[in-house]
This record gives sequence, C-alpha cells and structure tokens, in this order.
Amino acid sequence: MKIAITGATGQLGQWVIQSLLKNTAAANIVALVRNESKAADLKAKGIELRLFDYDTPATLASALSGIDKLLLISANEVGRRTPQHKAVIDAAQQAGVPYIAYTSLLNADHSPLGLAQEHREIESLIKASGLQYTFLRNNWYSENYLAGVTHTVEIGTLYGAAGEGKISSAARADYAEAAAKVLTTSGHENKTYELAGSTSFTLADLAADIADVSGKEITYQNLSAEDYTQALTQAGLPAGLVDIIVDADIQTEKGAMFSDSKDLEQLIGHPTTAIKEQVAAILKA
Repeated sequence: MKIAITGATGQLGQWVIQSLLKNTAAANIVALVRNESKAADLKAKGIELRLFDYDTPATLASALSGIDKLLLISANEVGRRTPQHKAVIDAAQQAGVPYIAYTSLLNADHSPLGLAQEHREIESLIKASGLQYTFLRNNWYSENYLAGVTHTVEIGTLYGAAGEGKISSAARADYAEAAAKVLTTSGHENKTYELAGSTSFTLADLAADIADVSGKEITYQNLSAEDYTQALTQAGLPAGLVDIIVDADIQTEKGAMFSDSKDLEQLIGHPTTAIKEQVAAILKA
C-alpha cells in the first residue's frame, strides 16, 4: 500500500505524515514535494520523496506511478487552485491511482465563504473523474486565530469583525489525524466528512481564554469590515490575505464557521483540541 501526500512539507502535510507514521511504515509513504532539500527530515525517516510541481503538469503522472491512495492537500495559491488541482486529478487518472482524498472546506457545497467556490469546482472535478474519493471538508484551523496571541497580550485587545459568531475550528493536528485515519482504514470511499471542532467559541470567548491563561486583562473589540481591513492593511498583510481574513469574519457572524458535526471527533476517536489548550501552549512555551 503506497500512500502519497501532496504539500508534504507544508504545515498540514507535516502533521499528516506524523500521524501516518503512527499507523503505517515509512516505506508505505511517498512525500510529493516541489523542493527535495526542504524535505530532508522526511527522507531521513525513510520516506520516499518524489518531485511534484503543479506548474509542470506533464511530470505529475510519473510521480504518481504505483500509488494506491493520494491525499490532495488543498494548495495555498488562492485563485489558481482549480487548474493546479485539475492537473493532479488528471495525472492520477493517467497513472491509474484508484483513490483520492481531498482537503476541502466545511459545507463547501453551500458555504458563503469566498474560498468555497474553488473547493466546489475541485470536488466536482474529482467526482467527474470516476476515481473513488473522500472529501475531508475541514473547517478553519484554530491556528488561524492564534498567530497574534502574544501581541494580543501585549496590547490587551483582540481585534476582529466576527461579532458574536460561533467558531467550530480545530487544530491542524486534529484534521491531520483524521486524514491519516481515512488513508489507513477502509470504508471511507465516496464519503464526505464535515470536519469541525468538538466545541465552539466566539472571539470574545477567545479573548477571555487568553486573559485567563496570561493573567492579563484582554478585551475583544469588534470592528466594522472597513476598519478591520484598514487595520490589517496597516499591519502589513498582503491585500489578498486581508480579503480572506475579513471575509471569514464577516461570514462567521452569519454562521459560516459554526458546525455541530461530530465527524471529526468520531474519526479520531476523541474530542478535538480545545483552543484554550493551544493558547496555553503558545504563552507558556
């Protein structure tokens, strides 16, 4: 059984491989990478490396030779995902790969998030390919809310534009564990899993968690979309990323990040990591 992972040196990819190694031998894992020098640690663990560049589609099929299961981790080039992923799906068909798992987006078929359209297109391409598939519809990563935790403690304010919208996010490690489970067990063919955290929180709840862990007074300040856009832009974030963050918060207020699905918890066999635990890990590191 050969299991291949795209984006193997990325943040989610590394977690997936870590989880896979708990369930299968390194010899069964193939890391598909753009740059082999960045994957030296994977090679040292006995994992086979194969060059895999979406922008050279003619080379992809040979890299998928002999693969039984392919995990297509959604690429990070928003706006280019559909053609890039189509090249991978076409290559999988050409190489005779029988099964593909794809990291999609929570409620992709009706999510109002701007990111959802590409995921809908890619899910359709996979279904049309005739390959067996599993859609791992991941909600937001909790880490998306934690990058600025130390700065939040310094200034005493958590900023956002999500109002009282509930967020059912989970840690990358939780989503990775689910992917590894799907790749190493049977019965997941042609299924769609809505993957979300076991518990939900508002940004005000998150501010309270940060306050509790840090011992500092932290308040949540809800901004208008315009003011939040301006603040993120002034902080030096790229325009495309600002649009994604602000859109996510606007849609959060409308319920886009909330889910009561227990698919993730059931796949991994335990509750997902509480965001307060992650806050504590960051602040006490």
